[in-house]
Amino acid sequence: MAKDRAKIWAKTALTEDGWQKDVLVDITADGRIAGVTPDSPPGGHRADCLLPAPANCHSHAFQRAMAGLTERRGPDPRDSFWTWRRLMFRFLDRLDPDQVEAIAAFVQMEMLEAGFGTNVEFHYLHHQPDGRPYANLAEMAGRVVSAANDTGIGLTLLPVHYEFGGCDRRPLSAGQVRFGNSEAQFARLVDASRRALSSLGPDARLGVAPHSLRAVAPQSLGATAALVPEGPVHMHLAEQPAEVDEVLAAYGRRPTEYMLDSGLPDGRWCLIHATQMTPAETTGLAATGAVAGLCPITESSLGDGIFDGVRFLGHGGRIAVGSDSNIRISLAEELRTLEYSQRLRDGTRAALATPDRSTGRRLYEAVCAGGAASAGREGGRIAPGLWADLLALDTSLPDLDGLAGDTLLDSFIFAAGQDAIADVWSAGRHLVRGGRHIARDAIAARYRDAIHRLRSGL
Repeated sequence: MAKDRAKIWAKTALTEDGWQKDVLVDITADGRIAGVTPDSPPGGHRADCLLPAPANCHSHAFQRAMAGLTERRGPDPRDSFWTWRRLMFRFLDRLDPDQVEAIAAFVQMEMLEAGFGTNVEFHYLHHQPDGRPYANLAEMAGRVVSAANDTGIGLTLLPVHYEFGGCDRRPLSAGQVRFGNSEAQFARLVDASRRALSSLGPDARLGVAPHSLRAVAPQSLGATAALVPEGPVHMHLAEQPAEVDEVLAAYGRRPTEYMLDSGLPDGRWCLIHATQMTPAETTGLAATGAVAGLCPITESSLGDGIFDGVRFLGHGGRIAVGSDSNIRISLAEELRTLEYSQRLRDGTRAALATPDRSTGRRLYEAVCAGGAASAGREGGRIAPGLWADLLALDTSLPDLDGLAGDTLLDSFIFAAGQDAIADVWSAGRHLVRGGRHIARDAIAARYRDAIHRLRSGL
């Protein structure tokens, strides 16, 4: 998606220096912000309100095709994440590379229309249904990359290391064999994924993801992280009580306690979910500089629990948000659900606001900064030198009309939501215009064909 140098002029913009008026943003041909000039005359593309577009820090793209299909109670007396997981394993046995590419493109398109500038894809669907690798070890990773070529979204690709079926190192079950790699084969997969990613622009990034303490030998975590020494490292952590119990029984420590004792988490790491932590673990993780990757909509859907955002942010912790199972992709709703979970737990209001930042402002700036870190991406702010990942709001909507500053941002998150998104740019690529992705019709048609074939006979 080649482009020329561009300019965006906004009536108001949330810059690294706070709210400013009549802001002209100059974007280089390679997609970086060259200058940010307030109090400028109009020029270039005009926007009402310009914001940084954060990264979506955690996605399993293929699960989008399951949305709405798991809302019936099964034979188990208590439906849970683990019953949902069994259904997911059955579903993915049907997926082929063409379907994965079509689903990934639809997910990326929805992310852009929701206001995300980057997709951080936690990619673990590697092999054929029987576990045999494709001729190209990174066939499925290449399909995610191809989808990003079609949608234009910024992509941070995280090949996932998944070796065991549990802490006892049992073999992978039938539903998991598509994920599995030995350490040596996983190293080759990372190299093959790097080659696949080279077809994208310079803003694409490669990271790595040891799946969890259940799926990877703890002593190999450091070696896995070292495969991409400059990239982000993601891992599921403390999502479910049964996971906590299994790790505690196997290693004598709870998952977060184990990771803190290991000394591994630092600013490169993003620990996903972390809904099952003690207060001491919460403050300890905050002190490491690692990002907590939160997926409030999915965590609500799966009954994971409530992240202790008040304590974590209060101790200087960094957060990002992602759409995980992609049952619903919405930046505004992820932030709203996170805040409302704190209110419901504590019986309070404006739980994550501070004396100098409204709820929406604090949350938005937090996930922009944390999202950029989780993606290993130079973004998250409207500032010279960073990628032009930008989101424009239409303030003519009744919910936003006449508002300014933090109140405008609050009203976007808690009232107007997705309908207010007018334009989205990723590394300067103008991909959403008038609220619609520029290739929506073609991408949606391919997705519709893929899910019709997948859902037949379910």
